[in-house]
Amino acid sequence: MSQKRIQQIEQRIDRIKKALLEIGPMRPGSLTRQYKDPQNQTGAYWQISYTRRMTSRTEYVRQECVKELRRQIATHKRFKRLVDQWIDLSIEHSRLTMQMAESKAD
Repeated sequence: MSQKRIQQIEQRIDRIKKALLEIGPMRPGSLTRQYKDPQNQTGAYWQISYTRRMTSRTEYVRQECVKELRRQIATHKRFKRLVDQWIDLSIEHSRLTMQMAESKAD
């Protein structure tokens, strides 16, 4: 059973690697619409907020860039999900490999 599961894990990791190769431009953060006067909702503008290397940043975003920026943020979220899956599978792979080596030694 363990050998079959290891093969499944390796195949899934290969699919994740291929998906990562196809990832395009990405950017971390969240895009929000802000208002200079929040009570009356006037003076609207867009901003992106993100933390990189333990430093928080907030930048203004032009209206014409919002659509592309949303795409880049979605791509970054997909990238993070794929990397997390890869790490989880690698941990499981390592544990199974060690268990199999241990049972062969006994």
